[in-house]
Amino acid sequence: MVPPYIPLFRVCATLKSVRQLHAYLILVGLHGDLLASTKLIESYSEMGCIHSARQIFSTFKKPDTFMWGVLIKCHVWNGLFEEAILLYQTVLESLTEISSYIFPSVLRACSAIKDLRMGERIHARILKSGFESDAVIETALLSMYGETGYTFNARKLFDSMTVRDVVSWSSLVSNYVRDGQALEGLEIFREMVGEGIEIDSVTLLSILEACGEVGFLRGGRSCHGYVVRWNIGSDHDALGSSLIAMYGKCGDTCVAERLFLYGAYFSIASWTALISCYNQNGCYSKAIKTFIEMQRCDVGCNSVTLMSIVCSCARIGWLMQGKAVHAYAIRNNNDLNKDFLRSSLIDLYANCGNLGYGRLVFDETQEKHIVSWNILISGYAREGRSQDALLLFVQMMTEGIFPDSFSLASALLACRDVSLLSLGCQIHCLALKLLQIPNEFVENTLIDMYSNCGSVKSASRIFHDRQEQSTVTWNSMLCGFSQNGHSKKALSLFNEMFSKCIEMDEVTFTIVIQACADQGFVDRGKWIHHKLLTSGMTSDMYTDTALINMYARCGDLQTAQRVFDNMTERSAASWSSIIGGYAMHGRIDDSISLFHQMIKLGVQPNDITFMSILSACSHAGYVEKGKYYFNMLVEDFGIKPSLEHYACLIDMLSRAGDLKAAYEVLNSMPFPSDATTWGALVNGCRIHNRVDFLNSINRKLISIEAKDSGYYKLLANVYADAGKWNEFTMVRAKIRGMSLNKVHGCSMIET
Repeated sequence: MVPPYIPLFRVCATLKSVRQLHAYLILVGLHGDLLASTKLIESYSEMGCIHSARQIFSTFKKPDTFMWGVLIKCHVWNGLFEEAILLYQTVLESLTEISSYIFPSVLRACSAIKDLRMGERIHARILKSGFESDAVIETALLSMYGETGYTFNARKLFDSMTVRDVVSWSSLVSNYVRDGQALEGLEIFREMVGEGIEIDSVTLLSILEACGEVGFLRGGRSCHGYVVRWNIGSDHDALGSSLIAMYGKCGDTCVAERLFLYGAYFSIASWTALISCYNQNGCYSKAIKTFIEMQRCDVGCNSVTLMSIVCSCARIGWLMQGKAVHAYAIRNNNDLNKDFLRSSLIDLYANCGNLGYGRLVFDETQEKHIVSWNILISGYAREGRSQDALLLFVQMMTEGIFPDSFSLASALLACRDVSLLSLGCQIHCLALKLLQIPNEFVENTLIDMYSNCGSVKSASRIFHDRQEQSTVTWNSMLCGFSQNGHSKKALSLFNEMFSKCIEMDEVTFTIVIQACADQGFVDRGKWIHHKLLTSGMTSDMYTDTALINMYARCGDLQTAQRVFDNMTERSAASWSSIIGGYAMHGRIDDSISLFHQMIKLGVQPNDITFMSILSACSHAGYVEKGKYYFNMLVEDFGIKPSLEHYACLIDMLSRAGDLKAAYEVLNSMPFPSDATTWGALVNGCRIHNRVDFLNSINRKLISIEAKDSGYYKLLANVYADAGKWNEFTMVRAKIRGMSLNKVHGCSMIET
């Protein structure tokens, strides 16, 4: 017979009503009743008042195994997993026999804190107690092994089960999908269907996630058809949101939109799924518009929605809109302490170049997860703030957080300078200690770090030591050779890559085309261009720009122009390459015409574009035009002139014979002059036979430090032509005394 107070527990919906019922039970003398007290413990826990539940439990000197089980379950409900495990250990010490009711809850606690060792000990206790055939316990064990990442153990347990119902099948499928083994999860689902197990909405949630992860659109459509045919979960919002997410991950945004618009899924989850769908397919503006529409419909949002929209702003660099979302989150009391939301905000500010705000968000975070550390370290490294990145990396380790592969790669990225090579080597050693299995991401960054520091041998050693080399690894080594002046080695490595049928991408072709440009290998460049076209790969803006540069530098301006004309999208670099190509080969008017066409189309020229134009004006003797473009550089486009820009201006004035103006520009530069700027002035004196001008600045000319002998040889030849043998002897003696390198002559085009 059911005790008369049991129905009273069913109507208790607030903490106040539970306390009133508690008072009533004390009044009628039932406060010592085991069942009534156990129900009170459960009711207080459901209201989040675990302290009151513990107080009631403590009034019993010898609670039975059921009461222990309820208390453990209540701790798990309230997220007190470690306390639940401690209670379980107390049960073992207090009772000789334990009911099967205790084990599912304590296994759930082990899953939550990823405590596999304790889970295995509980499994051993289950076997000892003879509960291994209990269906609920078996499912709990499956979940525990799966959620701790030991899917092999979960599968072994599943295969030993005599009765396997839809719950156990769903648990196993979910474990594999959650562990990143989506294909294995789909294979188990196929077995499940083959055995005639009825599929429910829980199983479909895991299968839709698996189809999305591997891009299995056909399988996802089959699941969708099954849902419609059998009317599964028509009021199941999670299933509708999962369908939208699946279509988004498979790249079919049209169906995702239709499902959202014409379905019955207009909850926060479905709106968030659609926003994520747009993000995954690069439609960031659409994602932001959807969020705005979501607010107009007064749907509200949660932390996951805000994280998605912050990511949208970060990807397209919309700092102001991202700040507005940040303010919205604060104003609406969204939980900013959730690490994924904090991390996305830090990522927003880092991607938009506002690391100061990113650091403020980071410093305000109470519990810093490794993801937040990684994003900020990576942000500093990308912005060239190596010291800040490395100090933060050290601080992270000091606070007891061990770096993962991303942390190590970001720290190595900060060491891409020859002055930090020693520190990079130390981080390399740390990576070898921490990462038991070679990590491709870290090793690719190591190749990049050593290459940037000029240690190509070390980079090559890491490359050749890798057993499996992906396209990214090959590209890293190709880039390492190319940027260190070993273009022939880069092309040789490309030949090896081609002979081994290694998959190539746009980056591969861009690097080797640039190597051909550096060596003047026009025939090899044409062959690579042909391979790019026949591979079926769509050349992107960067590849086309490299092709323009290669053809232009090798003298084939007609082909360079054809590649430029066929481009659907042109960047400032693309324009600079074709403008520089015409300027290099003396077609100055064509170069200037293209420059004005570029500005007319609204493309903002960069510092390299102006370098090409100024150099063209210098060689053509267009002094007034050159001055005009130099002023345009500063006044119209706000570009700060570099030493190279000043060298072009000085060279132009010197070639025109205006040595006084050239000398004034040289002395007015905001940074120290070097051999390039002085060499331009000396060359002007040589052209116009103005040795008298050299005599007035003779002391300064001799004191210039140069990396090679070119500047001093020019100066010595000028003195020799003018019969100034004392000065000539002095300069030649300086060349011998400083052991300067001789620059050998070479052809820019393959012969």
